[in-house]
Amino acid sequence: MGFNVQTGHTKSAGGIKLIADSLKSAQGEQVSILLQVHASAQEAKMLEKESLTVVKHALLETEGDAAVRLDGTLKELNGLFKGFLVARKVDDIHAIISIIDTDNVLHVSHAGRAEAYVIRAGATSQITEYTRGKPTPAFVHIASGEAEPRDILVFSTQRLLRTLTPAQMAQMAQRGDQLLDELIIELESEKEVSALCILHVEGSGASHSRTPVKAGARPPGDRAMRTGKRRSARSSASIVSRLTDIAGSAGSSVVSAVSSLEWMDTAKQKSASFAADLKDPDRKRRAHLFLLAGIMVVFLVIWAIANLTTYSERSKTRDELATLIEEIEGDMHTAENRYLTGEIDSANAILQRAEERAKQVMDNENKMFRTQAHDLLGRIRTKREEINNIVRLSPRTVVSLTSKNADITATGLIGLADGEFVAYDRQDIYRVLLNSIDEPLRLSDEELIINGSSFPRYKTLVFQTDGNTVMELINNQPTTMKTEDPAGWITGKDIEAYLRYLYVLSPENNQIYKYERFSNRYAEPDAYNVNGDLSGAVDMAIDGNVYVLKERGEVVKLFRGEQRPFVIRHLPGDILETSTKVFKVLEGNLYFLDAADKRVVVVTDGGATGESVYVKQYILEGEIGILQDLYIDSDEARLYVMDEKQIYAIDL
Repeated sequence: MGFNVQTGHTKSAGGIKLIADSLKSAQGEQVSILLQVHASAQEAKMLEKESLTVVKHALLETEGDAAVRLDGTLKELNGLFKGFLVARKVDDIHAIISIIDTDNVLHVSHAGRAEAYVIRAGATSQITEYTRGKPTPAFVHIASGEAEPRDILVFSTQRLLRTLTPAQMAQMAQRGDQLLDELIIELESEKEVSALCILHVEGSGASHSRTPVKAGARPPGDRAMRTGKRRSARSSASIVSRLTDIAGSAGSSVVSAVSSLEWMDTAKQKSASFAADLKDPDRKRRAHLFLLAGIMVVFLVIWAIANLTTYSERSKTRDELATLIEEIEGDMHTAENRYLTGEIDSANAILQRAEERAKQVMDNENKMFRTQAHDLLGRIRTKREEINNIVRLSPRTVVSLTSKNADITATGLIGLADGEFVAYDRQDIYRVLLNSIDEPLRLSDEELIINGSSFPRYKTLVFQTDGNTVMELINNQPTTMKTEDPAGWITGKDIEAYLRYLYVLSPENNQIYKYERFSNRYAEPDAYNVNGDLSGAVDMAIDGNVYVLKERGEVVKLFRGEQRPFVIRHLPGDILETSTKVFKVLEGNLYFLDAADKRVVVVTDGGATGESVYVKQYILEGEIGILQDLYIDSDEARLYVMDEKQIYAIDL
């Protein structure tokens, strides 16, 4: 029985050394060793050299039973690994070693996350044992079994079933020698690193491997040169026989031509006879029947061919869709495994691929497997919501603003305390306490409200109007505020009050203007932004840092005017692309309002490092209008949202 061995590895990452080697013992036994060493290049090279030395001396150059020799080799390797790990020269080791003895019995052992698989009769089975938790970087078990003809043995330093399903591996194996390259491509697409060995067990016939030319032996070309004279001596006889063959072929062609002419004459005679029958009154009926029968036969033949073609195409489509359904099931299983190992981004990417495949099945013209695809789409949605901590709920109504104004179109919500708010439209202000609402207060008859904010330090409410004016509600009286800037107020996209300053967001000028409030007026503005790109900004929130929400969900974090790093990890897709509002709880989380999709996304503030993490999202269901604004109490126990007519509450 022969063996065809392929070794290779994926692209290596920093601090990881991948080794794949195939050897033969003195008895002709097939040996392979794979190593994945997490260490510096120098230490990994030293461990590789020592490991190969142990294998050569203890396994290849000694005599005795293969299993016994392998056991002794593993003990020496375990001692070697332990020495490197205890000395902290190596961070982690994943290894696998195998030997096929002269009786075609496979003995294999693994350390760490390395695993072995056998593909037999179109099915993939795992040979080595799978252990949950952190694997031990030492050889513990030896698996043994007889290798059968046409088996494919796959050895890897990483768990392949995190990337592929058993069915996918078996399907790849059917394409012959491409299995190693396809495994490497799949692993690299998932950013996995691994050393690999593929061992094809050939049948009992002659081996397909090339026989090397021995030293001193004549090459095939030399033999051809020595037989050249003999071929020349026979050339005249060959020419004579070739001429005879040509003559015979010519005679056959003549006979064939004669036969063709006879057939054509016969066909002409039949056609003339049939035409005569059509004109003869006595034989006309029979000729017509023959004609109809011929037409019917032609029609049946065409119908049968069309149906066979359609059936063949439908069968092909059915097989393709069935394979697609199987791949979707495999993707969901892989996504579940990635979720359990904490790889949220990878799990979401795999679910996205599964959803696209399920939609492809739903859109097939033959309408096959649509029920299964619809069921899979539901399962994919459920799994995605579980992975991404999505909560669907129907918020309770706190108060309806239409009780005071049936035609109200509210635009903003200012939270004063838990259960106490100020809502406003373009002209009027509505005070809300729990489930009661006061009569509206008109801010101005000439100007319309653009933005509003609470000024806790001075216990006032501040509003910006379209008349380039800032007004405060002092003791429930609208008061026009002046600024020392001769050019007057700068109109912005949003205003926020913090400590004794009023901040005005002006994306047109790529700036945030900071006005200091005095007793009855404001100072000239200072330019707060130093190096941040605020183009396309739509809203901001302040807690010492300034968080600016831009179009398409980008967030810019500023501290003392300078941009600081800020990134949101594990965000499922582009869910912030249509966000319109951002709210920051003091020493708490960031909340984004997505009016289009009726949801609120919660992320951490990232602290000093700016490494924010996605927490969850609330999707609001029921008869809710276009969401306008949001507020969260200081304890983050209750979330309030407002559409154009009502204020709703959600218990967090």
